Amino acid sequence: MLYERVKRAVDIFGALVCVVLFFPIFLVVALAIKIDSHGPVVFVQRRVGRGGRVFGMYKLRSMVDNAEEFLNRDLRLLEQYKKRGYKLENDPRVTRVGRVLRKTSIDEIPQFLNVLKGEMSLVGPRAFKPDELEEQMRKFPEMKKELEVALTVKPGITGLWQISGRSEIGFAERVRLDAEYARKKSLLRDILILLKTPWAVVRCRGAY
Repeated sequence: MLYERVKRAVDIFGALVCVVLFFPIFLVVALAIKIDSHGPVVFVQRRVGRGGRVFGMYKLRSMVDNAEEFLNRDLRLLEQYKKRGYKLENDPRVTRVGRVLRKTSIDEIPQFLNVLKGEMSLVGPRAFKPDELEEQMRKFPEMKKELEVALTVKPGITGLWQISGRSEIGFAERVRLDAEYARKKSLLRDILILLKTPWAVVRCRGAY
């Protein structure tokens, strides 16, 4: 399919350009992360990709090193985390440097490597965590068909979710946006989303 071939070529070119442009920022941020807290600079998080396949998504570490254990030990915090769509507005696990990284989306710079590997695209649906998706589908079984449509395309570094409010958007609406993107995908639509992304990052709407 022509769209797929052209999109892949754009993904490779765009990701290579971004790796070069953002590399100095990566070095500075990597140093800040190491100074601020103990743990690796980059970590790998399991996410659901195209066709429901799970892959390892790269991110700059914005939380304490034992974030998962920290959450599982605090049952009240874990309950809030699940109720709020697997997000916490004032997550105590986020480090000082991490708060800045999340607000500015700098923590997602390593995902350009996922794009080069073919696991992600520059533009597409936001990849769900496997446990998050399983839990939410139990609550919203009526979204199964829409989810199947959304998973026909690769997840993206940016997309309709990111430019439409991010964490302010609930699960059902997020899946509808993802399915809408998958149904109406086009290079023009991708370009428009990419052009709107910097403004969405500056506004920091729904970013925490």
